[in-house]
Amino acid sequence: MPESMKTMKALSAALILLAARAAIPQDADLQKVLSQMDASSTKFQDVQADIAVDNYTAVVQDHEMQKGITAFRRVGGSMEMASHLDSGQTSQKDLLYKNGELDVYSPQPQAQEMIFSAGANRAEFDSLLATGFGASGKDLAAAWTVTFQGIDQEVKTIDGTLTAKLDLVSKQESIRKNFSHLTIWVDLNRDISVKQIMVQPDGDSRTVTYTNIRYNKHPPASLFILQIPKGTRVQRH
Repeated sequence: MPESMKTMKALSAALILLAARAAIPQDADLQKVLSQMDASSTKFQDVQADIAVDNYTAVVQDHEMQKGITAFRRVGGSMEMASHLDSGQTSQKDLLYKNGELDVYSPQPQAQEMIFSAGANRAEFDSLLATGFGASGKDLAAAWTVTFQGIDQEVKTIDGTLTAKLDLVSKQESIRKNFSHLTIWVDLNRDISVKQIMVQPDGDSRTVTYTNIRYNKHPPASLFILQIPKGTRVQRH
């Protein structure tokens, strides 16, 4: 056998061995991360944060930037979410999810309210919202195929805490049709995301960065009430 062939075979064997060895600590680290999320999730009540959103459209390679505020809170066994987003004077949006309905209000160019009912898929909606905000490690592993991508040295919380980077692929086909995968950076001490990237099958993506995080500070109830002016056109889906 030529020496070069022997070298290639030896190298291949070494790489396979290294990969097999690497799989053990990877799995062990993932279980440690999920266990930490289990412990921290029991303390989660609510969170409020400033957000920066990058909506990327792949086909035209365009980025739409938005800023705003968001809040999540646990109510019984469900999650509620409110967001106000602004990308300029002509593009504003208020979103509210509660009681199995997503309510979206846009004041421009014509005041419009769209209400989407989760219906029989409410559990999936609640699970998606809770991902990265109070979901336990057991819940995460039950709903997603989770890959641990390491402790990130760059994406940190405001107090410098390192975050665990997790890539998630939904086990629900209905969610995979909308999002091929989701990457989250989790502050394990508080079981909250500081960054999320949702990637669609067509290559479009939505990147959200959370700052000025207020954890278990009980955001005002007014955040979870949409102020809809009279005369607003309403559409139900």
